[in-house]
Amino acid sequence: MSAVAAAIEAVLRERLQPESIELRDDSHHHIGHAGAREGGHFAVRIVAAGFAGRSKVARHRLVYDALGPLKARGIHALSIEALAPGES
Repeated sequence: MSAVAAAIEAVLRERLQPESIELRDDSHHHIGHAGAREGGHFAVRIVAAGFAGRSKVARHRLVYDALGPLKARGIHALSIEALAPGES
């Protein structure tokens, strides 16, 4: 796992206290892509009680807000699947 991926996972675990989290670094699929110079491409599937009753947009905002300064330091693209417990 890259340092950026490890930092993303650590921050999301601390801030959102998920029941589960799966983080995938897809950066190797984007080598040569213009955005690859700006940071990595990641996908996260996160299940957290804090998402219950929130819209998809609100859930994504929680993830982006949690990541704060990391967004500008190594993340070019982030695909998010944010679920409340019991959703699939």
